[in-house]
Amino acid sequence: MSAVSTSAEEIAAGYEEYDDLPERVLGYPTAFSALRLGAPDVRTVLDYGCGPGKVALRVAEGYGARVHAVDISARMLAIARARRAHPLVAYHLVEGASLRFLPDDSVDAALCCFVFVTVAEADRLREVCAEVHRVLRPGGRFAVLDVNPDATGIRFSTFRTGEPGARYRPGQQRPTWLHLPDGGVLDLADHHWPRSAYRAALAGAGFGDIACAAPLLGGADAPAEAPPGSLLDVERPAEALHPPFLVTSGVK
Repeated sequence: MSAVSTSAEEIAAGYEEYDDLPERVLGYPTAFSALRLGAPDVRTVLDYGCGPGKVALRVAEGYGARVHAVDISARMLAIARARRAHPLVAYHLVEGASLRFLPDDSVDAALCCFVFVTVAEADRLREVCAEVHRVLRPGGRFAVLDVNPDATGIRFSTFRTGEPGARYRPGQQRPTWLHLPDGGVLDLADHHWPRSAYRAALAGAGFGDIACAAPLLGGADAPAEAPPGSLLDVERPAEALHPPFLVTSGVK
């Protein structure tokens, strides 16, 4: 199976249709915990690469935090504004890594979900981290959620990234397939980054206390159980054998 060319509109529509079940159960809660959402001093959050707004809305509704949700895709933002408008969420269209509408030290926490895998150059990763570091207040936390680079080729409940048995170089293009609820498949071309690249990008921007977490369904560090009757509620799902996500976090 090889990835095919997919238009920006198809990608936006596919992300909207995609059921982010394993992300909801394992990925997002781990990132939210790393950011200490819900703490009294975390009132303003940056969602860098917000896509159709699914994560931004969860942060606003679940934690009562004000969210600056930014993306480079006008189509993604159109979906977010139409379907996930919320008085605590402000959606912003940006170009490149720049967050020029935000002053220095102006947000309490920042997260970046499934954005690094769309970037092909390590310098670009460092650029993103440097801009996030600029707008975070001292002591603010940054969490990056991506697919686990050590789980390449494994078919999880709703997605697979990379060919089984393939080995990818840092930054190399790597096919990804999101399996949609209607039986369709969204073909994407992502990029492979090892754990060391995530650590290096955060450290190069000045973040300290860098940590990586890879939660396993049913493991001691699992943030939640499989919802009854869901795709994860089966005997020995892949998410219970291999951690599907990597969350890398650091502190300014």
